[in-house]
Amino acid sequence: MSDPQAPADQLDLLATHAASQPDKTALIRGDQSLTYKQLHEAANRAANALLGLGVQPGDRAAGMGFNSLEGHVLGGGLRRAGGIGVPINYRLRSSELAYVLNDSAARVIWAGPEHVAVVEEARSEVNGERSYIALEGEVPSGWLSYDALLAEAGDAPPGVALAGIGASMIYTSGTTGHPKGAFRPAGAPIEAILDIIATFELTRDEVHLLCGPGYHSAVSFFSSLTALMGGTVVIQKKFEAREALELIARHGVTNTFMAPTLLQRLTDAYEELDLKPDLSTLKAIILGAAPCPYALKERATAAFGEVLWEFYGATETGVNLVLRPEDQLRKPGSCGKPTPKHEIKLLDDDGNEVAVGEPGTLWVRNEVLAEYHNRPDATAASTRPDGFFTVGDVAYRDDEGYYFICDRKIDMIISGGVNIYPAEIEAVLHAHPGVLDAAVIGVPDDQWGESVKAVVMKRPGHEVGEAELVEFCASRLAGYKKPRSVDFVDDLPRDAAGKLLKRLIRAPYWEGAGRTI
Repeated sequence: MSDPQAPADQLDLLATHAASQPDKTALIRGDQSLTYKQLHEAANRAANALLGLGVQPGDRAAGMGFNSLEGHVLGGGLRRAGGIGVPINYRLRSSELAYVLNDSAARVIWAGPEHVAVVEEARSEVNGERSYIALEGEVPSGWLSYDALLAEAGDAPPGVALAGIGASMIYTSGTTGHPKGAFRPAGAPIEAILDIIATFELTRDEVHLLCGPGYHSAVSFFSSLTALMGGTVVIQKKFEAREALELIARHGVTNTFMAPTLLQRLTDAYEELDLKPDLSTLKAIILGAAPCPYALKERATAAFGEVLWEFYGATETGVNLVLRPEDQLRKPGSCGKPTPKHEIKLLDDDGNEVAVGEPGTLWVRNEVLAEYHNRPDATAASTRPDGFFTVGDVAYRDDEGYYFICDRKIDMIISGGVNIYPAEIEAVLHAHPGVLDAAVIGVPDDQWGESVKAVVMKRPGHEVGEAELVEFCASRLAGYKKPRSVDFVDDLPRDAAGKLLKRLIRAPYWEGAGRTI
């Protein structure tokens, strides 16, 4: 990594890379690419265009669209202008989108061609005057053209003093109520970024495949690390497994981040190919966002080698625990040990630390904790007086110091007064060859309060019944954890990051119960 001469509070690594390696490829998307010199100039144009629209240091600007070169240029320009990016989940409906735009007070909104319509529909619910930019294609009335804006703007540096590596605001998925903006006014300290780079053993020679949805915090974070180091980012518009394999082989990709759902699709596609692509450059597939079934890790390791890394973290807390490749099969179910300068506590409901092997709420303290924008109540509810923060996950620690996430506290099943963590049962179900996907939920039970139900998607070409799956779980879990019933469905709702939408799965079973849990 380059060693900029600017002080830490005025780092401009893009300018540094443009000066030291102007002809190195920074971004690739299809048959288009930008060198660091070209990206530097384009980011200056974008910054000047945004300043011309009235963006001031500290202002927000929101983006909604699939992964693109244009989005990266505008993101770089926004930072140069001193603004703060707000990536928008492109699955939001117009009223949900309007809420985020109003809550964040974004002055500028840009959208890809597939998402202009939903942004336009949301405009009637957005308060105040905003500027709307269409990245490609037809430009609706009242919108601005990305191409025209950049063509009219100058490429001289805008002269805005930069703060660190930039503030950030990413909205959480909002499984209950409205999403909350995880806001870091000062961004992340450069020392914390360097610690993560060292933890994952990354270098300035990385070629990163950006294949997940760019609005997701981990997806954008790991692609940003590559850009900060001066590596190359290969942009896939939307994940498609066979295309991802081809991009890895064609561009010599060295690392990528993906949720376990995408890893399953990638592994399936690789196993189906008669002629296997050369993936010898690939040294790291970084997993996060959801638990990865052990059976999938075995298949992926057989397909791609010892390249799997897994981490636990959250939009609000950063990367907190990391499991290295050599531990993936040795420590089933673990998400690793704490990363540098991240303090972890496991506490019971009374605030006491739990013993080794006992589950407790996971609390984190570090230099990158976010606050909830406009929600001091939510920030306070998640923060202890000593500065430790939780997103409500439950975990235990073994005698070697490895951590295991049991589940989100809100997804925990209480049956007969006993706590049952669905993720543990889901991991067992995923190991059955006839199961493609599975969710475990609590459903109303007059005797026990809740009983354990598995909702399962069958793997095509396999026949499996309720009794077989119940027995499969009973042979691998304590009796009280096994599903009492199994329903089979054609699809399970997951968000683009791969997280099961448990609220939607539970809803039909609790309808008319007179309570939700």
